[in-house]
Amino acid sequence: MRKALFPGSFDPVTNGHVDVIERASKLFDKIIVTVAVNAEKDPMFSVDERVDLLERVCERFEGVEIASFDGLLVDAVREFDVSAVIRGLRAISDFEYEFQMAMMNRSLDERCETIFLMPGPSYSFLSSRMIKEIAALGGDISPFVPEVVAKALEEKKRG
Repeated sequence: MRKALFPGSFDPVTNGHVDVIERASKLFDKIIVTVAVNAEKDPMFSVDERVDLLERVCERFEGVEIASFDGLLVDAVREFDVSAVIRGLRAISDFEYEFQMAMMNRSLDERCETIFLMPGPSYSFLSSRMIKEIAALGGDISPFVPEVVAKALEEKKRG
């Protein structure tokens, strides 16, 4: 069975993330989408909330599992026993950072292979940070996130 890990903060999950998940699910038998716990970030949604949103968004995809992890990506690769890590690239500006991370991960564990997937052109500019900013300022985020995420963001905004 060909398994891959798609790690990220997913705070919140965007249509660009969903596009990459869908593309990856066609290449692998199983995709494990993992919410990374990052103590340096101040997320809008808790890990449990992000896992729940991803489960609801990804229920239509066969072979997609949602989980979370804390620590080094190479440890998650071992824990979930996957053969590849999926990373989304939106633009050239993403590549340098992602390339460095891929090389570092491979240095830590030579089995840690990274595959880069680009979202469709209509999602290539999306970022979770932008979505949160637009939502906070009252803008319409419905074209950029799944409906369940738009509702969750609205609820967060109302407090």
